[in-house]
Amino acid sequence: MRVLMVSANRAEINMRTLPLGMMGVAQAAKSAGHEVRLLDLMAADDPLALLDRAIAEFSPEVIGVSLRNIDDQNMRGGRILIDEDREVVARCRELSRAPVVLGGAGYSIFPQSALDYTGADMGIQGEGEAAFVTLLGRLALGRSVEDVPGLYLRGRGRQGERSFLADLDAAPLPGPDLIPAGPPGDDFWFPVQTRRGCPLECSYCSTSAIEGRMIRKRSPAAVISWLKGLRDRGISSFHFVDNTFNLPASYALELCRGMSRAGLAAKWRCILYPGKLDEELAAAMAAAGCAEVSVGFESGSAPILRAMNKRFSPDDARETCALLHQHGIRCLGFLLLGGPGETRDTVLESLAFADSLPLSFLKITIGIRIYPATRLAEQSRQGKIISASDNLLRPAFFLTPGLEPFIRDTVSHWTSTRRHWTAN
Repeated sequence: MRVLMVSANRAEINMRTLPLGMMGVAQAAKSAGHEVRLLDLMAADDPLALLDRAIAEFSPEVIGVSLRNIDDQNMRGGRILIDEDREVVARCRELSRAPVVLGGAGYSIFPQSALDYTGADMGIQGEGEAAFVTLLGRLALGRSVEDVPGLYLRGRGRQGERSFLADLDAAPLPGPDLIPAGPPGDDFWFPVQTRRGCPLECSYCSTSAIEGRMIRKRSPAAVISWLKGLRDRGISSFHFVDNTFNLPASYALELCRGMSRAGLAAKWRCILYPGKLDEELAAAMAAAGCAEVSVGFESGSAPILRAMNKRFSPDDARETCALLHQHGIRCLGFLLLGGPGETRDTVLESLAFADSLPLSFLKITIGIRIYPATRLAEQSRQGKIISASDNLLRPAFFLTPGLEPFIRDTVSHWTSTRRHWTAN
């Protein structure tokens, strides 16, 4: 089948991205014998005109649309990104009779409500490498799609039970013809994913809805081989987008040592979970080319960390940042202020804690985006912040009642004298 795959994302949140997940699904479809064309609307001056031309030239039989973000997670003056996705779906339906299939991280959090809102025909929650290929095969043969894993049909709900790939090496990495010819800018970091799934269940986090709770890994050899191919194309900066690069620590250590042995001569960044970093791993990361790390310590108050279901302490986060600094790795910190249990004292405690760390950058977020099927969503319902019927597709935020003026005034004061701090 002729399959047009469209990355509808047009927002740069923190950094510019490539649709890595969609590229992997495209590779799986291509390997199954389908003719695939990719369309990334991020860089387009006129996204809808680009989409029009692609549909006219390619005459797709199926159109896949990837939804990366529903909104920009900004409590004040936020951007509702799914409205732009809805516009893309409407244009596809206007110009083509091909079924429109949704996927992507944003879709997986809201599989039914996003499908209903955008007006697409169907969507696949979670990993698409196997499920989308199965769907294409059924559509090509005119067979029933009712048991395709993770498939939702508009107006009919979920059809097949969701499934996860036990072996990530079974999910093909995108080949050279599906990778852009050159990186879009000198400061671009090419995304790499080595693991999926997170068992930590932080109170506000949507990762398990996207990737599941069980950590599944690619073999280090497969990752390094792919990185070598990217280096041969002149790409030398990588961003490991795994939510917890250091879990499990033994895998991270093996990967770093393999990268060093391969002599990639690349720089890279990753996301670390505080408290799971020791001298051996920090040294191996630095030797392998790690240039900077995002550390989501979120709070400097032990009671607030426990309320978030974090499994580390402020001292663990302090030790993590110190180790990174000792090895010449830039440390980027993140605070989430205003969650359950927050007080004026804990806000000041968190700001003072962040100020004491050797950070190159600090991002402060005021108010926490509420996602379905999380502990925070249940707390918000109990506290009457959201209603029992709210599907949360339109963004709602938790901010302890009465604290917002104090937090905003205090954060504004602290950031005004610290150039490397920023707040939403």
